[in-house]
Amino acid sequence: MQNHIENNLNRNITLYELSQCSNYSPWYSAKLFKEYIGKGPFEYIRLMRLTKSALELRDNDKRVVDVALDFVFDSHEGFTRAFKKEFGITPQKYKKDKPPIYLYTPYPIKEQYMLNKKIDKNNEDKVSENYFVQIMNFPKRKFILKRGIKVKNYFEYVNEVGCEIWGLLCSIKEALNEPIGVWLPEKFITEGTSVYVQGVEVTMDYCGIVPEGLEIITIPSCKMMVFQGEPFEDEDYNMAIKNISKAINKYNPSLYGYEWATDKLPSFQMELQGYRGYIEGHPVREI
Repeated sequence: MQNHIENNLNRNITLYELSQCSNYSPWYSAKLFKEYIGKGPFEYIRLMRLTKSALELRDNDKRVVDVALDFVFDSHEGFTRAFKKEFGITPQKYKKDKPPIYLYTPYPIKEQYMLNKKIDKNNEDKVSENYFVQIMNFPKRKFILKRGIKVKNYFEYVNEVGCEIWGLLCSIKEALNEPIGVWLPEKFITEGTSVYVQGVEVTMDYCGIVPEGLEIITIPSCKMMVFQGEPFEDEDYNMAIKNISKAINKYNPSLYGYEWATDKLPSFQMELQGYRGYIEGHPVREI
């Protein structure tokens, strides 16, 4: 259902066609959708359209009225009201100033289902030792981050901080890359905050808005040893993480003239996307 919605945001979507995707009745499809997403199908569609329209306004030189019509809003006025209610800013002002806003970034139903049902994904038949490693140079940069309190990994972070922060990070136009999860060494951790954070990297000359509740730090230039696993099915994400974690624990960087520098610099993980494999990077220094 989520894929069907994603592919058809520019036209009217009916509950009947969503039910055809799930092979359940329209009523039961809507019930399941709300159970796993936390929002009804049509509220979800509205939020997705508003989020996609915000990205269009941010990234393309389109008139507000054209974006409104592209995403099936009845009028310029109706779109403006809905946009301001959701994001706290009119689309006209957002197009002009492009401040960070809380975009809607839903969790895939399939992954939520696997978590809720606690389906065992530790199938040893799926263990893979195929991975790619490369050394990458990272320049000195700034990092806009949201700290947690006690969290040590992505799943703990989502439970404590929530998923909404990802949408806010995605809205920062000046970001060098997509948002990432980061493990901080001790010197980057402030008292009473977590080892694991989420954020986006920006250039050293960034002078844009730092959203309320977030902060900006400087990360020195460094070399990173980046591990990338093979592509995986969405339901196998847990095993994909374990495969790379196992590879990193066994890996000896000294064979290539390096040692780990995780005591001085942050490590990172990229968003789980099955088509590209799980990606995790750790700092190294020459020996």
